[in-house]
Amino acid sequence: MKLFFKIFAFVFALLCLTSAYLQLNDPDLLLWLCIYITSGIVSILFALNRLPYQIYLVLSIGYVIGAFLFWPETFEGVTIGGGEISNIEHARESLGLIILALVMLIFGIRTKTN
Repeated sequence: MKLFFKIFAFVFALLCLTSAYLQLNDPDLLLWLCIYITSGIVSILFALNRLPYQIYLVLSIGYVIGAFLFWPETFEGVTIGGGEISNIEHARESLGLIILALVMLIFGIRTKTN
């Protein structure tokens, strides 16, 4: 099981760093670069067992707060053409932050129980 989490962390880090690269055309580039690069680095450090569990829990709480703040006034889905583009963009950003929060929570629990 330990090997599974290491592989998962490296794959997740790769996904986060790829997401950071894909943000290069985003209007709020700096914010999302910081979020995704931080998540990628933290995922690598998880795989290397270099951080205490509190870091993952703080990040998880921060991502949940961010998801709450970015949540659109009217949820219209995540598909282009399904509603106003700003609502769709905010929904996507919120859901991405929820995914990050869940992964960081898993990393924190895994670190605490090892």
